Amino acid sequence: MKYHDFFVVIERDEDGMYVGEVPQLRACYSQGRTIDELMANMREVIELCLEEAEESHSEFIGVQRITL
Repeated sequence: MKYHDFFVVIERDEDGMYVGEVPQLRACYSQGRTIDELMANMREVIELCLEEAEESHSEFIGVQRITL
């Protein structure tokens, strides 16, 4: 089995839920009441996304902040 590292971008919504998204995979996101619950949910959704994804996926470079 080949292992891949995926980065999860995490935000908290207006209801206090944690929402995560994997920029490397199209439409790969989930939510949870806690960070631990979110990460468990993300692991499951990443596996599902990988089953449906094409062979290639984009490379996550990083996050930049812009202040206006």
